[in-house]
Amino acid sequence: MSENVVHLHKDTTTPAVTTLIVVPDPAPPAPVPLWVRSGRAVKTAVTHENTKTAARAVARHGLYVVGGARIVGRRTWDGKTAARYERFMRTAEAAGNMDAAMEWEERAQRYRDARHRRRMDLLHSPVDAAKGLAVGTGTGIGSLVALGIVMAIATKDVSDVVTPLMAVVKFINLLITIVQVVWGPLVSLGPFLALLALWAVGSKQQAAPQWALPAHVRSGEGEPITPSIVVKALRDLGVPALRNAIKEMGDAGASMLSPIVIAGCGVEVDVTLPSGVSTNEVQGKRRKLAENLSRHEHEVFITIPTAARTVRLWVADSGALDEPIGPSPLVTDDTLTADYAKGRAPWGQDLRGDAAAISLYQRHLLITGLSNQGKTAALRALALWLALDKSVQFLMGDLKGAGDWAMFDGLAQVLIQGPTDEHVIEVTEMVEGAVDEMNRRLQAPPGTAFPPLIVLVDEAQVAFMCPAVDDEKRPYGGSKAKSRYFTAVRKIHNQGRAVNVLMWQGTQDPTDQNLPKLVREGAHTRASLALGTESQARMALGDKAVDGGAAPNLLRPGLDKGTVVVASDGIEIPAGQASITVRTHYIDTEGAHAIADRARALRDGVTTLHAVERGEERDPLADIAHVIGDAPRLLTLDILKRLAVLNEDAYGDWTFGDLKRVLEAEGEEPKKSNGRMAVHRDHVLRALANRDADGSASADE
Repeated sequence: MSENVVHLHKDTTTPAVTTLIVVPDPAPPAPVPLWVRSGRAVKTAVTHENTKTAARAVARHGLYVVGGARIVGRRTWDGKTAARYERFMRTAEAAGNMDAAMEWEERAQRYRDARHRRRMDLLHSPVDAAKGLAVGTGTGIGSLVALGIVMAIATKDVSDVVTPLMAVVKFINLLITIVQVVWGPLVSLGPFLALLALWAVGSKQQAAPQWALPAHVRSGEGEPITPSIVVKALRDLGVPALRNAIKEMGDAGASMLSPIVIAGCGVEVDVTLPSGVSTNEVQGKRRKLAENLSRHEHEVFITIPTAARTVRLWVADSGALDEPIGPSPLVTDDTLTADYAKGRAPWGQDLRGDAAAISLYQRHLLITGLSNQGKTAALRALALWLALDKSVQFLMGDLKGAGDWAMFDGLAQVLIQGPTDEHVIEVTEMVEGAVDEMNRRLQAPPGTAFPPLIVLVDEAQVAFMCPAVDDEKRPYGGSKAKSRYFTAVRKIHNQGRAVNVLMWQGTQDPTDQNLPKLVREGAHTRASLALGTESQARMALGDKAVDGGAAPNLLRPGLDKGTVVVASDGIEIPAGQASITVRTHYIDTEGAHAIADRARALRDGVTTLHAVERGEERDPLADIAHVIGDAPRLLTLDILKRLAVLNEDAYGDWTFGDLKRVLEAEGEEPKKSNGRMAVHRDHVLRALANRDADGSASADE
């Protein structure tokens, strides 16, 4: 028996409800109408690149025929009329050359006279032709009959009298038959052959619109420079007077041009501008001219030759300037030596591809450019060449201190490397020591020969911008007369050249603050890598060079590394130009060390003085006496070397000024011996004795 369970309370628990969400099937996409699909297919087919290429090819070859017909028609017209002479006359008049215009007018008149005579001769030619034909025919028949008579006599057959005549008649009949057979096909093929000939002329001259030409022709990349291309580029330059003059010249606008000649990795042409067009109008549109010639701006150079109203265009082969030049002869020829007075440093190549060599004899040098454009490498290449002349001495300051000049350790008498104010102070004292040496040389007997002394400061802008001052409140940097570095450089610029003391400086991003005007204008050789503005280009090279076409501000930073624009009488510059562009050889650090090793092998040995922190206190006068030893006198340079060996910390950065200051404080100073500054042993010992005596007297008191 089952038990019934009676629930006394109603169950209030809400049962779980499961909600079923029914997602309807997505509706099928509406069918695309046939006309829409057809339109899309047609649009795709029409706009496809292959369709465009095919349509362009069809249009191009059809237009070649039209263009060829126009060219042939114009040639025929020129040959039958005096149109050619009239164009040349207009060209000469537009160029202001009236003598040439009169000459072409005389030629045109002679041509018209000759044409008139030919036309008058045509009036009499039919009668003369008829007479000639009658006489020729009679003579021919008579000759044939005479030949037949001879044959008849020989064969004793009377019928042979007409044999030659009948042979000629049969030959004429054969020719008529051949013409009848060939004439039909010839008439049918003639128009096609004529069209083919016109197509050939048009194809050769590319006589089709620009849009119909092949892609490589439309872009013009690498297109050879021809007279017509140059004239068209000048016409479209945007100079109204030039455009109008060329339009008046017609096709003879090429008469403005000299012959286009190959010049290195490009071509060169002189353009005589028409009257009313100035050279600076063309110079100011260099970029547009380059683009009209299908070149990049850096591939076109515009200079001013000696001829009046003339510009010289040098146009590089497309992409040629992006190709590296070969290695330096200093690297490839380990037997190469230098000659400071008569030699030239192999610096690189000019734009023609010819070797560019520069003379450094008695020329102060300044090279500038933006950072990381190869300034140090270009300057170092010149110093490495000069190091191969063992007579040349170096005082070097590298105010970057990255080791770019480390290979000159053992070559330079002084080598200071570092960017701090302390290094600037040491470099300034080095330059002031060179000024003292210059003054000593200037006071030597006339005719005294002095070895070349190159005072080289790289990153010179650091020196000019240095805020440090000395004990007398004189600034080391700055661009005013009280600046020690500025004053020392100016003194060398003013008088150093006469006694072979030369100042070389490399600096970045020139401004009036980091490269004062008096300093930059004191350099005989001025070179610049890529710069940012034309005003900087004028600071680097001078107004004359920039007005003559020099444009280092148009070089491409990063892409034209090592390319310098040079203004100097020490390098061969084409006549009429104020500057030359040189692509310098790059000598890497390893190659520079190898060249420096060869230079050291040529010398007896140089003890290089380095800038270091001073160490323990020493007695300079006693040390000077010690290094002199038993020698009666010793050159100041040798004393500095021996002091540095004695104690690098104390004397490693000593200059001639330091040595002179110590001796003068004791009542002695270096004296000249055979034209060179030397210190006498007896004088030093006397100074020591006097100092000791003074010290003893003070102690007794």
